[in-house]
Amino acid sequence: MSKGSTLSEVARLAGVSPITASRAIRGKGYVSEAARARIMEAAAQLNYTPDMLARRMRGDRSKLLGVFVNNYGPVVMHEIIRTISERARALGYDLLLFNAERFDSPARSGTCDMLTKLCDGVVLVMPTADDAFLATIERQQLACVLIGFDARQLAVPTIVPDNRGGARTAVEHLLALGHRRIAFIAGNPATGQSGQRQQGYVDAMQAAGLEVDPALVVDGAFVQPGGFAATGRLLDLPAPPTAIFAANDEMAFGAIDAINSRGLKVPQDISVVGFDDIPTAGYVFPRLTTIHQPFDAMAERAVAELVALIEGAAPAAARIVFPTSLARRDSTAAAEVAAVKAGPAPAKRKAAR
Repeated sequence: MSKGSTLSEVARLAGVSPITASRAIRGKGYVSEAARARIMEAAAQLNYTPDMLARRMRGDRSKLLGVFVNNYGPVVMHEIIRTISERARALGYDLLLFNAERFDSPARSGTCDMLTKLCDGVVLVMPTADDAFLATIERQQLACVLIGFDARQLAVPTIVPDNRGGARTAVEHLLALGHRRIAFIAGNPATGQSGQRQQGYVDAMQAAGLEVDPALVVDGAFVQPGGFAATGRLLDLPAPPTAIFAANDEMAFGAIDAINSRGLKVPQDISVVGFDDIPTAGYVFPRLTTIHQPFDAMAERAVAELVALIEGAAPAAARIVFPTSLARRDSTAAAEVAAVKAGPAPAKRKAAR
């Protein structure tokens, strides 16, 4: 049994022309039942596997959906890709996952181009705004859908949560509890989502007649260690915040850890709100108050939009926004006068109570 046999070898063994063998294997065009049986037997005997890329170049479908992600790792990506996979399988597609820091880098552009041609369509999960591959998508009118990209509108369907509105809801919740000195921990600006959440924070503060103190806006890079470090800087301020709104749950977890490490308590000393409502948000201590975004519905819509493009729908610059909601749990409480007046030294803050 040979390995890596060619279509010509299959045709020769079956006693037919390569064109006839191709028709039988592709299931397109007329081939007699007797010839088809000989061809399929020969293909099995020779361990013949059709060249998927060649089939794609002829216009055949691969039944593959590409999922391109920037730096696979955050729990949010896990949740989105899980549902994409479930929905794709239900529609008869398999997934091909491609992880890269940038899709336009010299080391990855060749792979990116090949996989784009191999897949019937591509889902980009939280791509980087300055990646030139986004321009390629628009120029070549690829069957593509974006998830979690809020930097600008592209000429393809883009699925996003209501980043700005959700953030405003989070801060309004803290304001309703009496907090006035509210900090914001920003994430990586690459996808535009952190910027939109920061704008929602500003919207709520200004609507309440409060000025935004630049010292209360710090960067946490969308990771738990970043949230920990950012909160440490906030607690060292002469007038620390009484509440913190983190642009994602992982930074909020870091904030809670940092507060605990100073001998303070959440929410008695400082309230904390996150954004995303990843599964662990309901199991940390205290359970995290956060903004829920509907990952399942967003991923299902992304697959539906992509399959429509694959089946011939015209690409459209559609920004499809999913509503968010407040998941109120145990990490927020009414502001205390003592907390508002607290100083920067954690030991003194504890003694003053």
